[in-house]
Amino acid sequence: METVRSLNLPVLSINKTVDILSSLYIRAIEQKVSPKEVPSVMLWGPPGVGKSQAVRQVAREIEVETMKKVFVTDVRLLLFNPIDIRGIPVANEDRTLAVWLKPKIFQMDPSEDVVNILFLDEISAAPQSVQAAAYQITLDRVVGEHALPDNCIVIAAGNRVTDKAVAFKMPKPLANRLMHLEIEGSFGSWKAWAVQAGIHEKVIGYLSFRNDHLFGFDPKNDDLAFPTPRSWEMVSQILKLVDGDVEATYPMISGLIGAGTAMEFKIWCAVYAELPSMEDIFNGKAVSVPRKVNAMYALVSSMTAYASEHRNDIVMIGNSLNYAAKLPADFAELLLQNYQTFSRDYPEYLRGIPEYGRLTSGKGLARNGYVE
Repeated sequence: METVRSLNLPVLSINKTVDILSSLYIRAIEQKVSPKEVPSVMLWGPPGVGKSQAVRQVAREIEVETMKKVFVTDVRLLLFNPIDIRGIPVANEDRTLAVWLKPKIFQMDPSEDVVNILFLDEISAAPQSVQAAAYQITLDRVVGEHALPDNCIVIAAGNRVTDKAVAFKMPKPLANRLMHLEIEGSFGSWKAWAVQAGIHEKVIGYLSFRNDHLFGFDPKNDDLAFPTPRSWEMVSQILKLVDGDVEATYPMISGLIGAGTAMEFKIWCAVYAELPSMEDIFNGKAVSVPRKVNAMYALVSSMTAYASEHRNDIVMIGNSLNYAAKLPADFAELLLQNYQTFSRDYPEYLRGIPEYGRLTSGKGLARNGYVE
């Protein structure tokens, strides 16, 4: 859902941002319109909300839809001086004039079967002298004497000054050269990405149960560790390395998302020991159904992760849908929603499975009760 806040900017979820940008660029490419004719984009948002992931997702969408190879050049302007962007001056051959060596970051493939994305990350954290050097890049696609290739898209991103992060106020001339979008943390769009990205099932399950813990950034709070989509992704990476052992990694998890959230996550994860075997469910064996709400969320998350690994096994997916018919209707529907995020064409694949038709007809959705 699009909203507008006091900064006079549209506020979008990650998914909506990816959809509108990828659609715009894909249309331009299909109509053979140079990306330089499309306004450069500025993505605003608090730390860890997923701005970098959004740019990479846009790249993937363009690659899939246009069959072109997409290269993302990630430039952290915070680490640059103005001369780093323009290049180093050297004498010409007869030593009468100075010429500027092109920085390596702007060595891009101009081929027609390639699309380049120049991602100017942390632009708001760069000093205004560096931001000023980005004027030509964002509007004219040139850097001093060097022009970006016609197949180059320019996207910038940064934190807001109000986020209490390292951020400088953007000069008006630069701001007027950009199309500004603000990204907000949305659990629904994050979960769709998380399932596809293979985020650990315990992380997805817990956040399905506690949506409010996806994003805990507060600019008024001095905590160093707090939950964000980025820090939860790091928790997922740690859990994958230790086979999901939360107890062994608890100090590290606490150091990523804060002690309070980590403790709640640890307690919640204890329900996994009580879950039925995923192998039994997907092999069609008779398995009981948990009754508590937190166990239901854990069950749906575990089934989603297991189904993702066996998504093309029609028998196993069918068995899981038969089991889903035993769940309360809202959890069965949640499971189906998760399955549909596996890929763009997976909903159509599901509709070809007989068990899916029986489940969605209404007759297969159980109305079993569950307890808090």
